[in-house]
Amino acid sequence: MLNRRQFFTRTALPLTGALIAGGSVGGRAPAFAQVGGSSKRRQVMVAGRRVKTVDVHSHCVVPGVMEMIGQKTPANAALVMSTDRLQQMDEQGIDVEVLSINPFWYAVERELARAVIKTQNEQLSAFCAAHADRFAGLATVALQHPDLAAEQLEDGIKRLGLRGGSLGASVNSEELASARFDPFWAKAEALGAPIFIHPQGAPELRRLQGNGLLTNVIGNPLDTTIALSHLIFEGTLDRFPRLKICAAHGGGYLPSYADRSDHGCLTFPEQCSKTPGKRPTEYLKQLYFDSLVFSGEALRHLVAVCGVSQIVLGTDYPYPWTSTAVDHVLGAPGLSDADRVAILGGNAISLLNIPS
Repeated sequence: MLNRRQFFTRTALPLTGALIAGGSVGGRAPAFAQVGGSSKRRQVMVAGRRVKTVDVHSHCVVPGVMEMIGQKTPANAALVMSTDRLQQMDEQGIDVEVLSINPFWYAVERELARAVIKTQNEQLSAFCAAHADRFAGLATVALQHPDLAAEQLEDGIKRLGLRGGSLGASVNSEELASARFDPFWAKAEALGAPIFIHPQGAPELRRLQGNGLLTNVIGNPLDTTIALSHLIFEGTLDRFPRLKICAAHGGGYLPSYADRSDHGCLTFPEQCSKTPGKRPTEYLKQLYFDSLVFSGEALRHLVAVCGVSQIVLGTDYPYPWTSTAVDHVLGAPGLSDADRVAILGGNAISLLNIPS
């Protein structure tokens, strides 16, 4: 892990650059330009009624923060936190993006992790506050230090006005269901804070190497499936039944083949050391999932398995998996107008306490 001496050596110049660009390192909010979106902002309508749309799965990075641990901010300009993304939001009919940052700091020692997360959350909060009608943010936390992560989540919500937290699907190969992380889950439950889980792939599976981007296409949904399954079978969701967890990519493969989970311990009870408090499939109705499942039939099935109240809009911006997330919901079979309104924004507004 990086130590504090390495931190101060590596960050002096990058953070100076961030300040020159209008950034902040823990005090004053940066002066972000008040930039509008496209002059032709799409107005999403359902049954003649204007609907507020909320994308809960939108990525960003804060300029200068990755440099604090010796990495570099990605060259993908669309990923960098700025108002440049408003044009695509307007074209696609996205009123509010909920910004999250994929973890790159899980190997960092405690005091450096404290500094990185403080800077990152304050920058994210300031940006969202400057454009509160278009952006909301999820706090980042250093979950490799669970008690610190609990403090960071509370600070992000209470002091900085962020709407919840975000996590990878594991921490240095340790499952989120590990009892070591219980202090974080206890804090999330006490705060009523939604936690967005995004996968990081399954790098240990060498069979995914090769053509077809299998490390992502299979690895990412598999990573989420494993994480959620452990949260169910290791009892985390029983210990903290009021947790509000939202999983990316429609929860991976779990909702598509969840019934097999109900039969594993019944078929081979000797291989199960504990029994969940209810059938594994029942936990899916208390979790949340984004709508990024590509086909109308897949979305219909996700709703049937998990309940319409548990589904929120997700785009995975700026990665170009889809540019028609809104139309995906509008065109899905078997949904009522009320269902479409809920998925497009109503559920997220309630979950994240976003002004309607």
